[in-house]
Amino acid sequence: MISYGKQTIDQEDIDSILEVLRSDWLTQGPGVDKFEMDLRNYFGANFTSAVSNGTAALHLAGKALSWNQDDIVITTPITFLSTANSIVHNGSRPDFVDICPKSYTIDPNQVEEKVKIYRSAGKHIKAVIGVDYAGHPCDWSSLRQIADKYELQLINDNCHALGASYLGDKQYAVKYADLVTQSYHPVKHITTGEGGAILTNDLQLDDKIKLLRTHGMTKNPEKIEKSDGPWFYEMQVLGFNYRITDFQCALGSSQLKKLDHFNKKRKNIADVYNDSLKSAEFLKTPQLNDKIEHCYHLYPIQVDFKKYSISKINFFKCMKSYGINLQVHYIPIHLQPYYKTKFGFKAGDFPNSEYFYNNEISLPIYPTLSKNDQMNVIKKIKKLLNG
Repeated sequence: MISYGKQTIDQEDIDSILEVLRSDWLTQGPGVDKFEMDLRNYFGANFTSAVSNGTAALHLAGKALSWNQDDIVITTPITFLSTANSIVHNGSRPDFVDICPKSYTIDPNQVEEKVKIYRSAGKHIKAVIGVDYAGHPCDWSSLRQIADKYELQLINDNCHALGASYLGDKQYAVKYADLVTQSYHPVKHITTGEGGAILTNDLQLDDKIKLLRTHGMTKNPEKIEKSDGPWFYEMQVLGFNYRITDFQCALGSSQLKKLDHFNKKRKNIADVYNDSLKSAEFLKTPQLNDKIEHCYHLYPIQVDFKKYSISKINFFKCMKSYGINLQVHYIPIHLQPYYKTKFGFKAGDFPNSEYFYNNEISLPIYPTLSKNDQMNVIKKIKKLLNG
């Protein structure tokens, strides 16, 4: 079965894990410190905290930024559930801003409009979470200007865009956002199995995150009120067990060395899709601009199925019968029953996102996808659409 995405593991990765398994440290050891240092070096962050997964990273971001029940936090409907769920888990109210039809990322103009609407009603927007959807960076310059103008916190859900460039800079994320969250799930650009991290240039935020990820406790004698001895630890806040293991981090460090190579492979695959599908009349491939370099966590196409003789669901079923497992990213969060019931969202609230969902299909893209398999995917798409 050809999947839409999967991990790429080699012997070097396996050996790095085995080395840790034979060592004295399986967790809270030097492997975590090394991975955090490797992340800092690659992404240009002053501080990094590796955690158990990307959802934990988002949750801790809100905790570190002190979100509470009086706060409204804005994000995009086209993202995985954890982006919005992190807002709810912090006791705040989520709201959404529609996507730009070209980039599929949050529309800065609509962000500012929504901020003005809330302010005129005497309500407080605390933060904006931008999502670098599919590997296409948001318009971060515009979002930063809005955040500065209205004193908003800015978070980059960067899980799709490891190694992407914005204005020619791969280290853009921490330069615009207060906090950057990443995920290393197997379908992402690099993997630790499960795992994630929070990157920042703010020491105080990093201190909070490191405290919160380990039950809210510290053993640092400089931060303890009164120590009973060298065994002593002190719980200062109510925290969580969001730690990651050393063997996961060893895999992450090994994978990170290959990230540029992985992304080159993804771009080559995307170039073949672009060239092979550009002639399809009612099919739209990802659009790029000169501000960004896409890194293709996903390759999302838009198909206007109303113009074809096959429905989206039948297209999926036929492709699966050919051994090709496609996916859709994502069902707009505001259409999920929980968000409709609890917060009153409804169909029609964010038309660009809903139109995108109705037409979107994620094609297979991962570094080990063979040319033969990719050409088979393209052949079967054309066969089904041309009927």
